[in-house]
Amino acid sequence: MQIAVIVVNYGTSDLTLEAVQSVLERTHKGHDVEVHLVDNASPENDAERFTLAKKERDWGDRVTLWLEKKNHGFGRGNNLVLKALAARETPPEYVFLLNPDARLENEALSILVETLEAHPEAGAVGAGILEPPDNKMVTACFRYPTALGEIDRVIGFGPLSRLIGNRRALPADTPPGEVDWVAGACVLFRFHALQKVGFFDPGFFLYFEEVDLMLRLDKAGWRTRYQPKALVVHAAGASTNVQSGALDRRRRPDFVYRSWRRYFTKSHGRVFALATAAGMTGGVAVGRLLAILRRRPSTRQPLFFFRDQWRYVLAPLMGLREDPGYEFRESDVQL
Repeated sequence: MQIAVIVVNYGTSDLTLEAVQSVLERTHKGHDVEVHLVDNASPENDAERFTLAKKERDWGDRVTLWLEKKNHGFGRGNNLVLKALAARETPPEYVFLLNPDARLENEALSILVETLEAHPEAGAVGAGILEPPDNKMVTACFRYPTALGEIDRVIGFGPLSRLIGNRRALPADTPPGEVDWVAGACVLFRFHALQKVGFFDPGFFLYFEEVDLMLRLDKAGWRTRYQPKALVVHAAGASTNVQSGALDRRRRPDFVYRSWRRYFTKSHGRVFALATAAGMTGGVAVGRLLAILRRRPSTRQPLFFFRDQWRYVLAPLMGLREDPGYEFRESDVQL
């Protein structure tokens, strides 16, 4: 089988070199593996480091460098390579997306290929994720976002969470099987399945793009599976100053709000997205009140939430404000 591995970097050259090396060092049980390393216009000398590494480490044709002049974000960065692969006379059978802050811990690629070969109805399969320093298994498979789950996420009130149940993440010890979606940090796709749905939606800069992609695969008849026997070590948050799936007191970049709005509008419609966003806004207010009553600081609601929620979510959904979309600023995030 031919497998194309895509790594999209922004400002994490040390970790990215480890990620690429972890792929090149494995045998992959004889599968033909090529690596595509995209540098999203990193502000430091990442591009020069990758060029030097390709020469000094004798990567040759095994690694193709994509040294970009603009930060395209995650989905668009992957699309650069995916579209080039699609233009080939013979595209690869599989595409594996690997985060720049992740590395293969075992023969993960061959295990994931075997999983898709055993399940022809599946278009994607995600690996198990180990988090350093103790390499503890963490959640890597999820349920599709729901209104109640999103409201519970911002309130952070234990009794309510137990009443609603786990409507977002599945347990870290989830066994192999079919799930709604898996972490985009380490996921293998059938290439022709990706072609059928048109690759990543370029309207997402970062966040929700993999959920949207797997939902579109689902609607096209392709299932997504989770295979924890394939292991990847992922230093969560190393490649971004926004912890994936977490909330804290820092201000969120505006693309987080815009991506949320785009996903919920696409998947459920504008009215549902507006109702959910309004519920989340009320949930944040309740969460802050509960924190005051309990005399414990709230860590679940970011700074300037109400202002940013209105500007990037509520007002555009209500038609009260035009939103031209997100343009990358280095001060926002390190991809």
